Amino acid sequence: MDNILWIVLLGVIGLLVVLFFVFVPVGLWISSLAANVKISIFNMIGMRLRRVKPAKIVMPLIKGRKAGLSLSVNQLEAHYLAGGNVDNVVNALIASERAGIELKFEKAAAIDLAGRNVLEAVKMSVNPKVIETPNVSAVAKDGIELLVKARVTVRADLERLVGGAGEATVLARIGEGIVTTVGSAVSHKEVLENPDDISKRVLGKGLDSGTAFEILSIDIADIDVGRNIGAQLQSLQAEADKNIAQAKAEERRAMAVAKEQEMRAYVVEAEAEVPKALASALREGRMGVMDYYELQNLKADTRMRETIGEKTNEAGLDE
Repeated sequence: MDNILWIVLLGVIGLLVVLFFVFVPVGLWISSLAANVKISIFNMIGMRLRRVKPAKIVMPLIKGRKAGLSLSVNQLEAHYLAGGNVDNVVNALIASERAGIELKFEKAAAIDLAGRNVLEAVKMSVNPKVIETPNVSAVAKDGIELLVKARVTVRADLERLVGGAGEATVLARIGEGIVTTVGSAVSHKEVLENPDDISKRVLGKGLDSGTAFEILSIDIADIDVGRNIGAQLQSLQAEADKNIAQAKAEERRAMAVAKEQEMRAYVVEAEAEVPKALASALREGRMGVMDYYELQNLKADTRMRETIGEKTNEAGLDE
């Protein structure tokens, strides 16, 4: 019975020891002591209770202290709890320290929490980045379209990363500047002869204002001649003028047809008055019966002549 109790007791003790080493990062604590970074074991237990992974705090802290940075556990833990990338922030601080760029922890943490890659920003501050615009379509005053592609060298401005516009805004502004510059040229040949004029004018507009970058240079990589927009517009205008003229002509034709119909109506109305006038003349004695018959014979003779003329014309056409 005693043996069983000892076995159970040893099992419980062993379980407690395992749970202790699982819950308490003893190995990490030893690593921090070896690196001369003083973090109490109770502080690490508190991180566990606060649902903070001790390795996410201790390892960046050791790295920062070895690089000569003045960092505290509370700073890193607060940034971790805020959803930041502690390791990336410490790496950015080390890179800025080596490059001689002044960057405080609070600023780096703010940049990281803003959703930007602070380490990439520091690298871009040291090594400027080249971004390329898509083909920008611009039309000179002579109506010729030019397709311009530019390469922009930018450097990250750490002071404006929080709240500053990104690459898309820079590219949009440069595209607008290219369109304005080409559009003010009298001829597309001027632009082809002096492409550096585009760079100078666009660069002088201060397009990097309000962005997270500083534009160092704008180089025109390629200029292609596109469509003759002026000729196309003239062609479309001519087609529109033709359609307008046709519409007006159709309107005049319809008015003429309506006028003809109106005049025919007047003729028919006048012809309807003829029998009445004949009857009135016969009643009043201004016209005799023989005169009436002569008028009828004249009308019959006229119809006969018209019929013969029509048949003669038809026979000539058949031949």
